[in-house]
Amino acid sequence: MLPIRLRDFVADPDGWIYAVSAYDNERNVGCVLRYVPETGGERIGRSGQRYRKYDFEEAYARIAREKPAYAGLVQRIPVGDVRRVLKPDQEISRIAASHDRVRRLLDLFRLPPGAVGCTGSLLCGLENESSDIDVVIYGRHWFAAQELVRKGIAGGKIEGMSPEMWRKVYEKRKPGIPYEVFVLHEQRKGNRGQIEGTYFDILYTRSYDNLEGVPAGRGEILGKETIVAKVTDASRAFDNPAVYNVEHESVSRVLSFTHTYSGQALAGETIEACGVIEQHGTERWLIVGTTREAKGEYIVSKTLIGE
Repeated sequence: MLPIRLRDFVADPDGWIYAVSAYDNERNVGCVLRYVPETGGERIGRSGQRYRKYDFEEAYARIAREKPAYAGLVQRIPVGDVRRVLKPDQEISRIAASHDRVRRLLDLFRLPPGAVGCTGSLLCGLENESSDIDVVIYGRHWFAAQELVRKGIAGGKIEGMSPEMWRKVYEKRKPGIPYEVFVLHEQRKGNRGQIEGTYFDILYTRSYDNLEGVPAGRGEILGKETIVAKVTDASRAFDNPAVYNVEHESVSRVLSFTHTYSGQALAGETIEACGVIEQHGTERWLIVGTTREAKGEYIVSKTLIGE
């Protein structure tokens, strides 16, 4: 069986469905609960079964209450408890066959087989009329897809983000930075757009031959801090976690565990980052996204905003 990786979905023995949020899944799958079969649930699966969608706080509360063995920084399901694995790259043809807008995006990307997938509610067959399209691009192909999104918007093949959609994304993300600063950073990332009025984004996931070297788990917490530092390497800025190697007197890396601050800065830029300092061996890392909404935590490129 292929390794379970970031942005796959898995189901447990009770049919609860989880979004995989980690790469280190050999023994226990790191994930977050998203859908639970419930009478009266607002989502209807292909078999007619109803499901309820859980937000972050609700998911953690229910896992702590009913399945405490899975509880942790992310839910950890023993591989032996996994009853089903849904892989975005393997299900993309099925999804595109019944979803015109997904098919149009595939026509735009035209990347090799296995390079593109679709995750989220569409992968689980639990979408509704308001569902976004979460496109997964694997490995080095992500950068080609990023450029194709930019060219597609410039050429009118797909729509850029409307002011209303930017506001919707901002309110959903609840970032700790002003709206104008948020949009300025997002506009240059080349990873969002609209197609026939439906929001989509492209999400980076490592290829199967590059699943090693994922940053370690939680280190010793030293406290909250705000730093200003120069980015020396942003090659993993769109990964999960996003990693920025920095030049700073005490911090060697800034990591973001929230998608809001992925791709937030380029190598050579100066950033201001607020988060929690952790000790990892001889290094100190600043962690952004210690909660789902990363309240009070942020990364901004001072270079981009002209400071």
